[in-house]
Amino acid sequence: MSSSILTARNLSKVVTSAEGELTILHDLSLELNSGDSLAIVGSSGSGKSTLLGLLAGLDLPSSGQVLLAGQDLGQLDEDQRARVRAEQVGFVFQSFQLLDSLNALENVMLPLELEGHADARQRARTLLERVGLGQRLSHYPRQLSGGEQQRVAIARAFAAEPAVLFADEPTGNLDSHTGERISDLLFELNQEQGATLVLVTHDERLAHRCQRLIRLEGGHLVDRVEP
Repeated sequence: MSSSILTARNLSKVVTSAEGELTILHDLSLELNSGDSLAIVGSSGSGKSTLLGLLAGLDLPSSGQVLLAGQDLGQLDEDQRARVRAEQVGFVFQSFQLLDSLNALENVMLPLELEGHADARQRARTLLERVGLGQRLSHYPRQLSGGEQQRVAIARAFAAEPAVLFADEPTGNLDSHTGERISDLLFELNQEQGATLVLVTHDERLAHRCQRLIRLEGGHLVDRVEP
């Protein structure tokens, strides 16, 4: 039976600028169950990445509440929020965020080793083989194409079997063909592991592969598509 894994209640974010206070997210609420997929779409500056950061506990709202895996993120300090992220969350970014000094296998192993997984090497190897990089384990990011780097990033994100995977423009730096292959991989692994997928994208085709979609405009929720 599905259960709520991520809940946002009346989220708002206000920042101070030279012109005074600026509201970049207005009173937004949503609820996601385990295994759901949600696309957040909208033009640049609409508040998409702000919302993603709030949902992941990378930032705190000016008002409202985020519950992630039963934890009220607003009641936790930064170290506690970091622990929740380490245990419950995976990330895939447009810029890949791989460590240049580590090879593909080591990049995927790192978060597992930090969490004390004894089988970090084997788990990382298995996932890299799953994403088609079994022959590239010892290659460094500079030796990999953009699509290969993103596949390493996806393997790293899924390695710890997160409850929620956040993807910020995961195909934004890739050509359309490579982007489509990366999209397929994201949804295949998401389905296999049963994680909840939350992605920000400008790609409407990718967005409409999700079960649910919300559209932001000027920080306001202007459209919601649900099954």
